[in-house]
Amino acid sequence: MLSLSSMSESVRSGLSCFLSEQALDNEERQQRSDQLAEMQRLREVRAAAQLKNLEDFLKMNAVSLRECVSYTTGMRYRNLGKSGLRVSCLGLEIMTLAYENGINLFDTAEVYAAGKRSTLVITTKIFWGGNITVILMVFALYNAGLRASLDRLQLEYVDVVFANRPDPNTPMEETVRAMTHVINQGMAMYWGTSRWSSMEIMEAYSVARQFNLIPPICEQAEYHMFQREKVEVQLPELFHKIGVGAMTWSPLACGIISGKYDSGVPPYSRASLKGYQWMKDKILSEEGRRQQAKLKELQAIAERLGCTLPQLAIAWCLRNEGVSSVLLGASSTDQLMENLAAIQVLPKLSSSIVHEMDSILGNKPYSKKDYRS
Repeated sequence: MLSLSSMSESVRSGLSCFLSEQALDNEERQQRSDQLAEMQRLREVRAAAQLKNLEDFLKMNAVSLRECVSYTTGMRYRNLGKSGLRVSCLGLEIMTLAYENGINLFDTAEVYAAGKRSTLVITTKIFWGGNITVILMVFALYNAGLRASLDRLQLEYVDVVFANRPDPNTPMEETVRAMTHVINQGMAMYWGTSRWSSMEIMEAYSVARQFNLIPPICEQAEYHMFQREKVEVQLPELFHKIGVGAMTWSPLACGIISGKYDSGVPPYSRASLKGYQWMKDKILSEEGRRQQAKLKELQAIAERLGCTLPQLAIAWCLRNEGVSSVLLGASSTDQLMENLAAIQVLPKLSSSIVHEMDSILGNKPYSKKDYRS
């Protein structure tokens, strides 16, 4: 039988161990609490720094923070192909309002206002036709074309320079060498293609690899509800094989998907202007009337989702994760703000909604390889 003194000693020992464990637990909890507090403090400091940068930029452009709605647009960012260049999923011509709302990709502009160049992604396109007398001047043409563009933009370099339409009279090697040259000269960081076929892009990539040159990172292609084959079938294969991304333009099909042509061609619309007879003929054709009938059905879906038809059309383009950025062509601040709200519609495009839209459109392309988009 244990004595009273030994029992007392055992109790004291057990109590001491218990208190020691409690002290250790309290210390660990305090350390975790301190770590969480430090993480929260760092988040607040980072947020304050970002806010200060935004306020400085807005002040520079005479815009108040209250007038800026960048926090409500929910702008998303994606890598341009498999390159390290990260761009906003919506791009636009240079406008301060666009930058305030999170857009960092600006495509082909003539002027450039003061701003934070390091946070912007500026692209431009060089075009030269098939004049056989200038084939031997490829380097000079690219240099002169890009330098003139940079001078107009008042920039030292662009992030991406696009070769706009291939020249069938110029060997692919010369084109790739010329684009590599302007990058090596520091006038551009990357180069891409615009309106090139998949075979031409693949040839450019092969030439670049063969001669240790710089391959293209992106193709600019038309993409909307009535133009799907290239972006949904051909470009995904190039992305998986060689990492070429997709930057798309004309999400509203030059305004045809805006809904303004559902009852014909209204006065002062784009299709009514001189030089756009082709567009008017397209709208009034049998195929154009079928498209407008489909748009009326899609309008009903837009109303169910609480958005406009243009917002639905832009969100539909964005739902394709193979698209790095959708280039917008807004002609007013009201149009820009309406288009930006398409990002808020994107989460509403469930698989059932997309399937319903595909059923209405009836033009979903299929490829031998099923790449998820």
